[in-house]
Amino acid sequence: MRQLQLFQVLRSIGFVFWLSLPLVGLVFWLGSGFVGDRILSRTYDNKKYLQAEQSARQTMKRIVAIKVEIRQQDGVSLVNVKTDNSVLKSIMFEFPVTEPSQLETTLSQELGLPRDRIKELIRY
Repeated sequence: MRQLQLFQVLRSIGFVFWLSLPLVGLVFWLGSGFVGDRILSRTYDNKKYLQAEQSARQTMKRIVAIKVEIRQQDGVSLVNVKTDNSVLKSIMFEFPVTEPSQLETTLSQELGLPRDRIKELIRY
């Protein structure tokens, strides 16, 4: 009779709940360790680099201004391209071209923009 009364007292204070709580915590701790190991040991997929390269090409289309400095004595043209992208503010190029029409064609190919758009943005 005394054991039955003690069992009822333990049940009323939630002894079964408090006894199972460390067991549940242990299961979560071991389970999260297993899941973390599985996630960290996965192979890295290289396709993400290709996607980043494509997104960089898309940001090039939001160009605000192109400033060109032609150095005839060196035979090069220094090009500074400014974008309105928050990540990529400006890009600098150096081309072995000094003639403006060839430079516009080269820039058009490099930036992936039509040549008339390059003519609108370029400042010498």
